[in-house]
Amino acid sequence: MIRLQNVCFNYDRDRTLTDISFHINKGEFAAIIGANGAGKSTLCRLLNGLLKPSSGSVEINGLDTGHTKSSVLARQIGFLFQNPDRQICRNTVAEEILFGLELLYKDREFIAERLEKVLSMFGFSAEDNPFNLSRGERQRLALASLIAVEPEILILDEPTTGLDYKECIEIMEIVREMNKKGTTVIMVCHDMEVVLDYAERVLVLSGGKLIADGETRSVFCMNDVLEQASLIPPQMASLAGRLGSGFEDVFTVEEMTELILEKSNEKRRVEV
Repeated sequence: MIRLQNVCFNYDRDRTLTDISFHINKGEFAAIIGANGAGKSTLCRLLNGLLKPSSGSVEINGLDTGHTKSSVLARQIGFLFQNPDRQICRNTVAEEILFGLELLYKDREFIAERLEKVLSMFGFSAEDNPFNLSRGERQRLALASLIAVEPEILILDEPTTGLDYKECIEIMEIVREMNKKGTTVIMVCHDMEVVLDYAERVLVLSGGKLIADGETRSVFCMNDVLEQASLIPPQMASLAGRLGSGFEDVFTVEEMTELILEKSNEKRRVEV
């Protein structure tokens, strides 16, 4: 579905990404992580055709983004900006959700049905002014506009920035449901707890290079990779690492509790 082959990208004379290659299959939920300036947002914009590679190739469903209009790619790819105020452009919630629907579809009955379904799903009032909504509500509106058109691929650039815990969970559970229904999700995220809870695969960028790509738990066990990328693992994984041997595969409170109880019971049996 998504294939990058030896992709490089330069801003003016500065190299931002170097020799990036990977393939993402339909229905995957992948996270792109790395320190500020690693090239994550640039990579996202290459994936949706807003940027074209300086060399190498980016293919989306067999379409080479270097030779395909962004408007064509937009029919398959939904892109959620880090800042919803760069995405929202209409005067009411309903108009904002209708914007993409009316660009892609002609069937008025279908458009009206989709609008009502999405309004109900998110609990929005159709006539509300988007810019009177809270930061979290505007982020949800931007996501609602994408869900309305049911993209095959959803790219999220820091979707939880500026959200409280409740807003974060609401956003991510909606994204998870889309993924369960077959939408391919690629998420740039600075919150390692969110990455651990939702992503099945992690790609690590450092200095514009892809230094790791694998199953989420496996990547979070690569201490040398995380150190190189200036990343701190999820809290429970970090604690498990400090506890040493026997705790290597612990990532949640439940797993930690179960393992400690197991070790405690073993100790009692030995003492008896």
